[in-house]
Parts: sequence; C-alpha cells; structure tokens
Amino acid sequence: MKRKEKQVNEKNLTLVGHLEELRKRLIYSSIVLIVAVLGCYNFSEDVVKRIVAIAPEIEFVFIAPAELLMSYVKVAVIGGLVIAAPFLILQVWLFVSPGLKKNEKRTITVSLFVGGIFFILGVVFAYLVVLPIMLQFFMGFKIDEIKEMISFENYLSFVIRTLLSFGIIFELPIIMVILTKFRVVKVSFLKKNRKYAILLIFIVAAILTPPDVITQTLLAAPMLLLFEIGIMLSSLVEKTNRKSKEEDNN
Repeated sequence: MKRKEKQVNEKNLTLVGHLEELRKRLIYSSIVLIVAVLGCYNFSEDVVKRIVAIAPEIEFVFIAPAELLMSYVKVAVIGGLVIAAPFLILQVWLFVSPGLKKNEKRTITVSLFVGGIFFILGVVFAYLVVLPIMLQFFMGFKIDEIKEMISFENYLSFVIRTLLSFGIIFELPIIMVILTKFRVVKVSFLKKNRKYAILLIFIVAAILTPPDVITQTLLAAPMLLLFEIGIMLSSLVEKTNRKSKEEDNN
C-alpha cells in the first residue's frame, strides 16, 4: 500500500511539475508578446505608409472613426507576433523537447529553421512581386463613371491575407520532408499522385486568392515549383531513413 501511495504521489508531483512549467512558459511568452506588440505600435504608422506605397495611385479612405486606429493595432499585433515568434517557439520547444528522442529533436530543429526561411521568402515574394501585379490588375477595371473609394481596412486585410497565404504556401516542402522523415508518406506515393497534387494546388490557389486567373496563377506556379522541390528533398530524407534502418538491422 505504501509503495502504491508513493507511486501515485510521484505521478502527481510530475503532473504538478508539468503544469507549473507550462504556467511559467505561458507567463514568459505573454510578457514578451505584449512588449513586442507595444514596441511595434510605435512604428505602426511607418508600416502603414509602406503598405500604402505599394499602390501610390490609389487614394485610401477610412469610413469609421476608429478604423484607422484599429488598423494600427492590427499592424502592431501582427508585427509583435512576428518579432516574438522566435521566443514563443523557443518556449514551446523547451516545454516539449524533454519528451522527444535525439533524432526527433534534430529533425524538428532543422525543420523550424528552414521553415522560417521559407516563410520569409514567401512573404517577400508576395510583397515585391505578387501584390503590385494584383493591384495593377484590379485597378485596370476602373472606369470614369465610378469613382473608387477603397477603405484602408479592407486594403490592409487584403495585403495581410496575401502575405500570409504565400508565407504558408512556401512551407509546403518542409511539410513534405517532415511527413517523409516520420514515414507518414513515401516519395513513390508523392510521385504517383503528382497529377492529383497539381489539381489540389490549383484548387487551393483559387480558394486563397481573389477570383481571377492571374492571381491564381501567381500563387499556383510557386506551389508547383515548391512541390517539386519537396519531392527532391523528401527523396534525400527517404535515402537517409533507409540507411539508418539498415544500420539498425546490422
């Protein structure tokens, strides 16, 4: 009986310890996030001016008293999340890493690092290439009889959605590599179902972008290229898995 009580107490202590660790990580993350958001708010006006500079030919308006203020807040929150992201990811990593194996830690660490780079590349590509083309295309429908009155809130939401969509889409090779590393999918499966993947890519592009062919193509083309890159990287990972398995058997 005493031994059972001791085991129960050890389990309870372990659970309490995990909860205490989680609470500490959440407090640290909240403090850093709040500081980052407040810091970004000081630069939100400059960021807004840069976003407006993408479309210098458009005169934006705000149609509600608090609309521009809320736009500044939205920019500050997103900027704070971006700046605080490395620290937030680190806190999550410190909480979950003790339960992972060495090879799992290495795979996740590399994936997070490379994934961050790909996300930034997607955002930069959307900002420098996609957004100007999309805006030029949409403004091409302007006629003299109808005067455009574009709300900055709607424009900001459009810009943020486009940047995030391309950032997330550029994560495709990393997702494929992770699935291959943990043997969820095989490269032969990816190659065999390439035509279905192409169809799915165009469907996703149609969902994430406005209903026009140019924008959908601008999103689908990088996705197709990223899918092929993912297949190449997954092939290398699969060879590594095969060698590791052979070494374990020997």
